[in-house]
Amino acid sequence: MNPDDLIPLAQHALWVLVLTITPVVLPALVIGLLIGMVQAATSINEATLAFVPKLIVTLACLGLFGAVMVRLLTDFFTEIFERIPDMAR
Repeated sequence: MNPDDLIPLAQHALWVLVLTITPVVLPALVIGLLIGMVQAATSINEATLAFVPKLIVTLACLGLFGAVMVRLLTDFFTEIFERIPDMAR
C-alpha cells in the first residue's frame, strides 16, 4: 500500500465522521448556548437546567437521524472492506 493511497482514505474517513456527528452535536450545542444565555440573564445556576434539554435534544436527533447515520457508516465500512484486497497488494 502506497502512503499516497492513505491520504484520500483518511480524508474520506474524517468526512464521514463529520457527517455522522453533526446532526447530533450541532443541535445540542445550539440548545446549550441558548440555555446558557438564559441562565446568564436570569442568574440561575442550575446544572440540570442545562443538562436535561441537551439530553432530550440529543436523543431526539439520534431518533431522527440514527438510521441515516448507521447507513452512512455501513456504506463507509463496506467500501473499506472491499478495498482490503487492493490495499494488500
